[in-house]
Amino acid sequence: MSIWLASQENLLWVQRMNDDRIQQVLQIEEQAREVHDAALREADQLVKQADQEAQELIEKATSDAQEEARRLVENAQAEEEVKSIQSEAEENVKRSRNMAKGNLDRAVSYLLDRVAGRE
Repeated sequence: MSIWLASQENLLWVQRMNDDRIQQVLQIEEQAREVHDAALREADQLVKQADQEAQELIEKATSDAQEEARRLVENAQAEEEVKSIQSEAEENVKRSRNMAKGNLDRAVSYLLDRVAGRE
């Protein structure tokens, strides 16, 4: 009977060892699942953060581009206004020269007539 008892004790010891190993494997699997879940959460958070940062960059680039476009339009309009004013001033100068030339011709004729005694 003592051999049988020793054999039973060995079987119980082996069974406890197997149960311990099974528990260790289950614990390792649970830890692996937790690590995997944490990695998925972190990856999801990183994707959300990258999307948010990309959206902020797009909004900033759009805002900067709109501001630059506004400045370019203002400068172009200012340049157009300058050209328009300059062109108008040149026309006024031409008219004034033509009028002055006509007036000078009349003034010279008037003076010549006065000197000649015609007036």
